[in-house]
Amino acid sequence: MNNIIEITDFNAPELDVYARLTEAQLLNKEFPEKGLFVAESPKVIERALDAGYEPVSCLTEKRHIGGENKHVLARMKDIPVFCSELDVLTQLTGFKLTRGMLCTMKRKPQPDAIRICKDKRRIVILDKVMNPTNVGAIIRSAAALGMDAVLLTPGCSDPLYRRAARVSMGTVFQIDWAFLSDDSLDEIKTMGFKTVAMALKDNSLSIGDPRLAKEEKLAVVMGTEGDGLADITIDNCDYTVKIPMFHGVDSLNVAAASAVAFYELGIKHNDI
Repeated sequence: MNNIIEITDFNAPELDVYARLTEAQLLNKEFPEKGLFVAESPKVIERALDAGYEPVSCLTEKRHIGGENKHVLARMKDIPVFCSELDVLTQLTGFKLTRGMLCTMKRKPQPDAIRICKDKRRIVILDKVMNPTNVGAIIRSAAALGMDAVLLTPGCSDPLYRRAARVSMGTVFQIDWAFLSDDSLDEIKTMGFKTVAMALKDNSLSIGDPRLAKEEKLAVVMGTEGDGLADITIDNCDYTVKIPMFHGVDSLNVAAASAVAFYELGIKHNDI
């Protein structure tokens, strides 16, 4: 049975995780074993629970306790469930909750990036993609379109940030991902991966080039919003690939480009 607590004091310390702590404070780099994240929406929370993440507390719109979110709450017995009307929750959190529900959860130990690539054939490497919305959308496309794992450089937004996980529709809990060290691209190569830099360069292959489909192991490297990949990163990759553009369009958003790239390089060639 849930421990239902109606909100009467905005300043209660147990509400800090929802109202006052930043994503970076929840991450807690100094003591990563104490790290937390906030999952938003019943679907995202359920997928986190399916993946074995441990809930700490929940914040929900009062009308959903016995209704739309009842089945989710039933999976999280014995944790505090803070509730109120939607306008009060919006005032508390500073944003309108997706389907009226947030859940604070404990982070798991960070997996080793090289280890999770051991048996993979199609991986994604994100280099300094800082917008959590883009990170979430890319992870969703990677999960849907046949990529096996997503690796992120230290400059990327954390996939467990609330907005990233929500935009991913919880697929951050369904596909392997990890942060890389600065020199990990060379390690990826030693594992047999051919690296593909997605860049707007004239001396590049078309994304449909058959040579790419023939590669047993590919790592698709995508760069930051606006500037894209650094020249030194492009030069260090085995291939440079460009998505053809029409009607004078010079580029796609990195999340949109990822969907095109993963469709061409992922699921279509999973059985090569």
